[in-house]
Amino acid sequence: MNTPVNLSVVYYSATGTIAAIAQEMAEIAEKAGAEVRLRRVAELAPQSAIDSNPTWAAHAAATADVPLVTADDLVWADAVLMGSPTRFGNISSQLKQFLDTLSGPWSQGLLADKVYSGFTSTGTAHGGHESTLLALYNTFIHLGGVIVPPGYTHPDKWADGNPYGTSHCDKGGTHAVDEVTRAAARVQTERVLRFARATKALSSAA
Repeated sequence: MNTPVNLSVVYYSATGTIAAIAQEMAEIAEKAGAEVRLRRVAELAPQSAIDSNPTWAAHAAATADVPLVTADDLVWADAVLMGSPTRFGNISSQLKQFLDTLSGPWSQGLLADKVYSGFTSTGTAHGGHESTLLALYNTFIHLGGVIVPPGYTHPDKWADGNPYGTSHCDKGGTHAVDEVTRAAARVQTERVLRFARATKALSSAA
């Protein structure tokens, strides 16, 4: 099935872990033939907080040219991969703020019937991997989205260990995105594209 797919990869990242996963997913999707928009959400933290963490400040400077997400990026998309670091077992306030601006297109039904899936990172092994993704999926349900988790559908997901979505433990910023996480990102991205193609083809045939 060669139905073309528009994919938006939307993320918030402070120190770069989520950005690295998002970039990996975008590259995988492009290689698979999808039209891809890689978008970051706006930073809400004061500059003084950013400057107090050299890694945060460096990442903000390095990704300043990545376009900011708008509602149109979701309306355009057939599928959306959305990522956030965990914040007390939930998504970041930056991503939540963007989601809270979507009432217009949501009320018009423009965000429904798309494929959605999420990814995250934490500083500790049990620091909110699953709860953050489940919290994100609450919003996808309200949008009328078709949630496509990776599940344990591939051996690489048994290695990664999270059926809800790709997640990475950076061990307090000391463990960069590794091949286990990149393999999990590939499984999730390819699965999302496969379901998006099928959903779009069915919609076109209806």
